[in-house]
Amino acid sequence: MSFNPYVPRPIDRPTDVPLGARVDLTSLDEAKIFAAPDDPADWPAWREQLARWRADARARLAYTGSHYDEITGDCFTVCLAWLWDETLYDHDRGVFTVEEFLQAARRDFGGFDGVVLWHAYPVIGLDERNQFDWYRDVPELPEVVRRFQAAGVRVFVDYNPWDTGTRREPGADAEEVGALAATLGVDGVFLDTLKEGAGELRKALDAVRPGLVLEGESRVPLARIEDHAMSWAQWFADSEVPGVLRAKWFERRHILHHTRRWHRSHLDELHSAWLNGCGVLVWESVFGVWVGWNDRDKAVLRAMRRVQASHAAWLRAEDWVPLADHAGSGPVYASRWTHDDQPLWTVVNRGDDHDGPWLLTDPRPGRFVDLVTGAELTVTGTADGRVAVGGPLPAGAIAAVVATDGPGERHEPPVGDPSFPARAAVRARVPWAPLAALPDGMVVVDGGRHELTVRHRVRETGLYGEAPYVDEWKPLPPRLHHTGTLRRPVRLGRFAIDTHEVTHGQYAGFLAATGYRPVRPERFTAGQGPADAPVTGVDLADARAYADWAGLRLPTEDEWQVAAEAGLLTRRDPLVWNLTESEHSDGRTRFVILKGGCAYRAEGSDWYLDGGPQPPEVSVKLLLTGAGLTRSASIGFRCAADLPGEGR
Repeated sequence: MSFNPYVPRPIDRPTDVPLGARVDLTSLDEAKIFAAPDDPADWPAWREQLARWRADARARLAYTGSHYDEITGDCFTVCLAWLWDETLYDHDRGVFTVEEFLQAARRDFGGFDGVVLWHAYPVIGLDERNQFDWYRDVPELPEVVRRFQAAGVRVFVDYNPWDTGTRREPGADAEEVGALAATLGVDGVFLDTLKEGAGELRKALDAVRPGLVLEGESRVPLARIEDHAMSWAQWFADSEVPGVLRAKWFERRHILHHTRRWHRSHLDELHSAWLNGCGVLVWESVFGVWVGWNDRDKAVLRAMRRVQASHAAWLRAEDWVPLADHAGSGPVYASRWTHDDQPLWTVVNRGDDHDGPWLLTDPRPGRFVDLVTGAELTVTGTADGRVAVGGPLPAGAIAAVVATDGPGERHEPPVGDPSFPARAAVRARVPWAPLAALPDGMVVVDGGRHELTVRHRVRETGLYGEAPYVDEWKPLPPRLHHTGTLRRPVRLGRFAIDTHEVTHGQYAGFLAATGYRPVRPERFTAGQGPADAPVTGVDLADARAYADWAGLRLPTEDEWQVAAEAGLLTRRDPLVWNLTESEHSDGRTRFVILKGGCAYRAEGSDWYLDGGPQPPEVSVKLLLTGAGLTRSASIGFRCAADLPGEGR
């Protein structure tokens, strides 16, 4: 590895602003953050250079900002949610639980302004279904979108430009994205892996209706701020003295969403968002890996959201002064936003506990109050006729200062436990399915201790719930898609396992005998294929139902591997992944381990789920979806049973 993943790369770092009077400032055009000088004496010249750059850049681009006139409201906090998150979808009942999801969001984060419904990665590539199929095959999704919107939450879908190896649509991607946006009635599109989606995609969305938002995953190019109203500030490193987000400085109505998906603390992101009048991305389950927010960061965000709701007009005001009215020393910094001649200061403490001035400003009528806590602040006159405003401000705290004659509404300080709220991915109980005699088509595997070597492609999913990257800046290939090796010491009881997968003919017999019907019938084609072919079109519940009827169970992934490595398993044609009794849940994501590989393989991108034949030691983590979407022509199963007695 040629770089340290725990420190920002040069591309992540802020850009220094030249302070000379005649310097060329076009070098700032593609900055992420304008670094602030360490010396407060340089701040006035720094602000003058930022103003000069902005005026010149807007003139060079003949910038109008007309796209922003089409967009109503603000979108400070966006949640990226797996469509099948257990707080959003009840897998047992097969229904979406939008209201419960939003209730939890209000409790934990003060609510969301928007939600990205993430749908395909990391399961896409399982079969020929493309990214649009993974949305379209959810029949109630338009209603889910309307339920979010009825609660005042905007909805975004994501577009995966790398999806070129699955089933092709008759139209170009831009046409299909526009058609999807129209069908679902969403408010915009998140551009996975892209900084911009200009040209045909912008035209396609404009043809649907004005004001649909495009949001890129990283630094939005200067020329695209005009038609991309939001962007991710992903892995943006700030300067020691807080700097200014370039896109927000250029267009005050542009909303960036700070995010560092693998970090345990989000305080730096929250501070930068607060000083820049921007937002954050809440992303607690990254492709099946729990990376939840701690209580302190949740409390800070709840406090921010109260002020963002009451003072949104200030946070998009043209009159914005970064590093304003500094008290002269110390790590307390403020931005001043003036709307209708009334100032609002957003304040952060980047150091230890502070008790003293926060601001040095002109006196104003009324009292100086912190909107975050409702506390009246201490005001002390200075020899030059100004006033020092402040009081206690704990380490890492934020404040919002106004001058008012009205009463301040009191709130608890935004404090909480800063430690990571770990979750375990808990394995579902393996059923006990004892056999007194060995049926035809099964073989015996003796019990005992085994040292298994398991290989898996790490991607961003891990295998059993572990976070593959913690507190890292952007993971890059080859680490991002490298093969991981897991040593699993296991002790197995004596068991029997099918030599072959269950067939469509066998499953048809089960259906005839029981009348079984799944909770969600979509894509349920079990029993409808060639009688001797492996049954497909089943999900985990369907496979378990068959096994239970037969007095059997599914093999665990460890049993499957031991039997396969002993040469006891035969694969039917076509080759299909085998489900195993390995369901896990961390309360947010359900997953299961697949074994054996399949005939289908999506080509053209490392982001696809693994396909093709696989040796016994390879495991694939499959996130479980709803609405029947886990059912696939690439997935089947075989059965196993327990053999009581010797070896247990």
